[in-house]
Amino acid sequence: MAAVAAAVRELGPTRLGQLADRIDPPAGQVREGTDPTAPSGSSGQDAATVAAVAGASARQAVQAVLAARRAERIAPVPAAVYLRGVAAGYGLRAQESQVEAVWSGPGSHTVPVRATARVLMELVTEATTELMLMTYAARPYPPLLTALDTAIARGVAVSVVVETLQGAGSGLAGSEPAAAFAQVRGIDLWHWPTARRPRPGARMHAKIAVADRRLLLVSSANLTLTGVEDSIEAGLLVRGGIPPRRAAEHVHALRASGELARLAVSPGPPPTSTRQRETPP
Repeated sequence: MAAVAAAVRELGPTRLGQLADRIDPPAGQVREGTDPTAPSGSSGQDAATVAAVAGASARQAVQAVLAARRAERIAPVPAAVYLRGVAAGYGLRAQESQVEAVWSGPGSHTVPVRATARVLMELVTEATTELMLMTYAARPYPPLLTALDTAIARGVAVSVVVETLQGAGSGLAGSEPAAAFAQVRGIDLWHWPTARRPRPGARMHAKIAVADRRLLLVSSANLTLTGVEDSIEAGLLVRGGIPPRRAAEHVHALRASGELARLAVSPGPPPTSTRQRETPP
């Protein structure tokens, strides 16, 4: 029932299961109603169920489920079984991915959010096999460089996709973004060749970090001190589920197709400034 799909979004799996128990309760409890053809709200049954299960914001969703059950002449037992199945499936799906808001810049004492710098360091630290980063601008950010060195030392395959000065046109100035990682031995650098771009204005503007295909940080922050700590930037951290795996698979597919190519950067003294001018494309 479409009404159930809407209800589970409003109620969540726990309260949807409670609704199922009201319709077909365990032995010894009073059932919400045994006549599937009875009018909705008869003998106050619907009203009692709505009051027991739903808050003000979800009452209409529960009423729609009860009305649909009666309209489709579904007996209490199969209706409850269906609701419990939807609740269980929705609960498992919710457990697969956990999403947190991540911010750079000034914090708030009234709203708890995760800091980009801390989340980024945790993601790199938690990586055990594979770590993939993408950034438009990059300047040496010592905490990240140290964390990448440590990750590589413990056997993590670390790769970074960066924009180039040529690809950015007038959008970036200073040293090549890849130079920010020149001192990290064993890192694998990639770029989007300008010859593969559909038109001159196209940019490699993605900013993500993926660890072991189970952690994904998507952020507006570049891998610079300004982006990670100072500017107001926003992002999401996704733990588990499909998104981290799909992100890693997509980057690998872009490499395999030639859309992304390896980038050689000769080791040398990194840029002295930790900031890089960026003009939004």
